[in-house]
Amino acid sequence: MLSPSTTQLLRFHFSFFLLPVYLFALSQVPAINTTHAVLIFFILHLLVYPSSNGYNSYMDRDETPIGGVAAPLQPTKQLFYISIIMDAAAIALSLFVSYWFTFCIAAYIAASRAYSYRGIRLKKYPVIGYLTVIIYQGAVTYFMVYHGSSINKTLAVPPAGMLAASLLIGGFYPLTQVYQHEADKKDGVTTISALLGYRGTFIFTAIIYTLAMSILAWWFFTNGEQKKFLALATMMLPILVYFFRWAGLVWKDVRTANFTYTMRMNLLASICTNLAFLTLLIWRVFE
Repeated sequence: MLSPSTTQLLRFHFSFFLLPVYLFALSQVPAINTTHAVLIFFILHLLVYPSSNGYNSYMDRDETPIGGVAAPLQPTKQLFYISIIMDAAAIALSLFVSYWFTFCIAAYIAASRAYSYRGIRLKKYPVIGYLTVIIYQGAVTYFMVYHGSSINKTLAVPPAGMLAASLLIGGFYPLTQVYQHEADKKDGVTTISALLGYRGTFIFTAIIYTLAMSILAWWFFTNGEQKKFLALATMMLPILVYFFRWAGLVWKDVRTANFTYTMRMNLLASICTNLAFLTLLIWRVFE
């Protein structure tokens, strides 16, 4: 029986925020192995991501709001053991997909542990921590989903897709840290957002997001899929509206760089990007 704190800190609902990369990659696979695509969804969103959340919470023992949880409970040893069991299950199930997929899952788990583990603690280094997150949650995840969901288990995964995935994660990740500067400082952690400052975080985010959309535009236009890009950009428009409105508030008063605004940003961005990439996936049915 899982304790309330374990259930809360696994943060299964947070997997929704990471779903866009899965949908993006899957929408670009020429021929999908449906069974493996479903299995990969289960491995990532119901095992790997929650386990990573739980292990991070076990190491951090947060007393202030964290992603998706306003009042985190204190972790117990059970959370640590559950995260280990979930990781083992993820690796075991990955063997049914491919050895390359299994290797990537193991590498993702190792990177996640190195990010949080007190003995290594990559998260306390702003640039290394940032790059670890965007590479594994972006490019590596895109590679895993594309490769694992393809019928022929191709290794010829489009570099543009991997880069765009990392930049999309990289464009929003600093915003998830913007309200935690003081809590992170007390824990000896300097995030990329803390390094950039409140205003710098918004400027940096705008630049990275622009790069991501530019690469997507180049990719879709090069492949003669202008309509798909226009549909994608249109569905992501509400994100920009909220972002610039929030940035304007932060410029006037940095206290608005808080948990409430951050979670609204996360939720809106996740809904819009999930709908956008899900639309591209459904679009394929009518081609």
